[in-house]
Amino acid sequence: MTLVLWLLLAIVSLPLAILALILWPIVWLLSIPFRLVGISVRGVLDLVEAVVRLPARLLGGGGR
Repeated sequence: MTLVLWLLLAIVSLPLAILALILWPIVWLLSIPFRLVGISVRGVLDLVEAVVRLPARLLGGGGR
């Protein structure tokens, strides 16, 4: 009975592993634009935060 379960596991998991190996580079390539957008949005938000905090920093209102 255990041998049958091991064979069933091998039959099910091997195609899934091969499919994952084939699809992972495609998913990675498709995610690159979203990462670039995330980096850009983060940069813009950091710039806005710096501009908003600039008057307080110039007047000595505490720094990091």
